[in-house]
Amino acid sequence: MKKNMDVEWGYSGERGPEHWAELCDWFAQGAAFELQSPISLTTCKEVGNPKETIAFHYEKQRFTDKEFKNTIHLVPYDQLSYVELKGQKYFLTDIHFHMPSEHLINGSQEDIEFHFVHMNAQKENLVVAVMYQLTTDEGWLYDRDNGDVWDLDKHEHWTNPMVLLPKEKSHYHYIGSLTTPPTSGPIKWFVMDHIQHLNKDFLIPFKGQYAQPNNRPLQPLKDRNIQYYAEDNQ
Repeated sequence: MKKNMDVEWGYSGERGPEHWAELCDWFAQGAAFELQSPISLTTCKEVGNPKETIAFHYEKQRFTDKEFKNTIHLVPYDQLSYVELKGQKYFLTDIHFHMPSEHLINGSQEDIEFHFVHMNAQKENLVVAVMYQLTTDEGWLYDRDNGDVWDLDKHEHWTNPMVLLPKEKSHYHYIGSLTTPPTSGPIKWFVMDHIQHLNKDFLIPFKGQYAQPNNRPLQPLKDRNIQYYAEDNQ
């Protein structure tokens, strides 16, 4: 197999998840990381000090939308929003979604899961996952009341990504991998357990119609440490 960053892959058939590692040596190397994502999570007692988990420092900024890697990505123009973990800043580099959700909480799979991807100065990734149920009424759409601008024709948007997060930020933390090729790790995962509601109309301009399934199947839990933070540390 040759290393090729432009290898085509998908979510079904001969290029589906069960075959990703066979498509090129880059994917095979990533799949060799033992602790793969996503995983199934279950309610547990708080085992972490909320003061030692992530703190959000998001602000309104400009994004563009791009379609690649089988989904739509919102990409910030500047490094403004970040999370802080143990004194290190991880800047927001990308927001994208998977349908249905990739992680399960107490056995439930939600309609859609957003991934907020961050990177620190050492090029290490940290991902925050938020789950939503799609609805036709009273679900979050665009926060225009706060002066947000979503110009879908020009692919330019101004928003504070904090509006996409739940107010109560209790979450699980574990070490895993990317959920798309090359599925490499280690990745610091923070999975919110409060389910949000998202208006279905949010998806129409980005996909024309609702997205085809683009979720990676669950991966073995193995003997990994999962921490749970019950309190909002904001």
